[in-house]
Amino acid sequence: MNDDNAEGRRGCVDADLLEKLRRILPQPGALLSTEEELRPYECDGLTAYRRLPGAVALPETVEQVQAVLKACRRRQVAVVARGAGTGLSGGALPLDEGVLLSLARFNRILSIDPLARVARVQPGVRNLAISEAARAHGLYYAPDPSSQIACSIGGNVAENSGGVHCLKYGLTVHNVLGIEVITIEGERLSLGGAALDSAGYDLLALMHGSEGMLGVIVEVTVRLLPLPERAQVVMAAFDDVPTAGRAVGEIIAAGIVPAGLEMMDGFAIEAAEAFVHAGYPLDAAAILLCEVDGTNEEVSEHLLQVHDLLTRAGATQIRTAQDEAERQLLWKGRKAAFPAVGRLSPDYYCMDGTIPRRRLPEVLAGISRLSEEYGLRVANVFHAGDGNLHPLILYDANSSDELERTEEFGARILELCVEVGGTITGEHGVGVEKIDQMCVQFDSAELSQFHAVKHAFDPDGLLNPGKAVPTLHRCAELGAMHVHNGELPFPELERF
Repeated sequence: MNDDNAEGRRGCVDADLLEKLRRILPQPGALLSTEEELRPYECDGLTAYRRLPGAVALPETVEQVQAVLKACRRRQVAVVARGAGTGLSGGALPLDEGVLLSLARFNRILSIDPLARVARVQPGVRNLAISEAARAHGLYYAPDPSSQIACSIGGNVAENSGGVHCLKYGLTVHNVLGIEVITIEGERLSLGGAALDSAGYDLLALMHGSEGMLGVIVEVTVRLLPLPERAQVVMAAFDDVPTAGRAVGEIIAAGIVPAGLEMMDGFAIEAAEAFVHAGYPLDAAAILLCEVDGTNEEVSEHLLQVHDLLTRAGATQIRTAQDEAERQLLWKGRKAAFPAVGRLSPDYYCMDGTIPRRRLPEVLAGISRLSEEYGLRVANVFHAGDGNLHPLILYDANSSDELERTEEFGARILELCVEVGGTITGEHGVGVEKIDQMCVQFDSAELSQFHAVKHAFDPDGLLNPGKAVPTLHRCAELGAMHVHNGELPFPELERF
């Protein structure tokens, strides 16, 4: 738990640096330093962790970003980059003696090339805004996180976000062709480009999921896809969760690659239906949403196969969206599941892990056992097609020990994911939330390589320090890692 949210507590930045930043950012409201101004930036979507930043900078130009980073580096002041603040792992948690660098004013779509099917956008552009702008050309941007109406494309790159349609069309890393990045020294790097591939090391992929630890993204070139001729979604209800889990594997095993394959359990169904009124069956233990898209002929053929597979897999009810409005409504319920769960409990803790699809039934059973052990309910929402789990642990922060038990419960879920051959995150990143579980997934040699990459880009450890990659000493303290001969490799990197 975080103890930095005490009343009246606030961070600070040296007066000389504040004066320098005021000269760099002369426009009104571009530099925030009072407690009232800083309070909205004390956390991201993981509201259990809060801390006031020392100052908030809101530049409008690349040159201003460069100048802010150079000024902070000269004074050895840490910088945390922030997009829309919708992240769920504490990746944008500020530092009380650091500068929070907001890219909110970088919100323009720079160009759309319908022939090349690419768009150049600034990092503060909302995910959904790209598809809205491209629709006039019969194109769209495929990755669609549940927060796509609010989340920004720069944050999507930093966390390598997915979405309900990532099964067929890939994560952010598969849909970005190039980015412009500013290093802590203020140098501007162009990684990738408008072509499908570029020579040299794949630094473009390295930046995806780097959580603001290597550089600050100031421009993104994304790949656009043609809108499919037809898309239809099938909703199937099941009497128990493991049966729904097995149905996922049977669809994939049949050689069908749905555009989206999502799963919700009874708690999530109850919340989403009350919130959106999508027509979900309230007596179901679980539902699957399976969307197929493509040409008319492809969709018709796949719909017949999916219906047959779901019937044989034990579905008690199958419903196919009859028009675009009904399709959008079924997906609206799924995408609204996170906020909708707020109707069931004062607070919820959203986890994010990934497992092999074939292990889904046993992991669901394991989560159920843990739910009973900790006395906390769980609403399960999954990108079932690619094994990305989002268990929502329901708790009450006003109860003295519930947040602590919830965090321990969440850690056990992530360790279960690793145990069955999965990972501790799929798209939410590590941030501060999962940093201890990194010690479970990776050994000392692997973590040392992460630190070495960080050192190559940011030798002073000023970009988003204390996030994503734990020190080896921390892992040794947790007893979660075997350190060869009691020695830590790369001891000079331990400060990060």
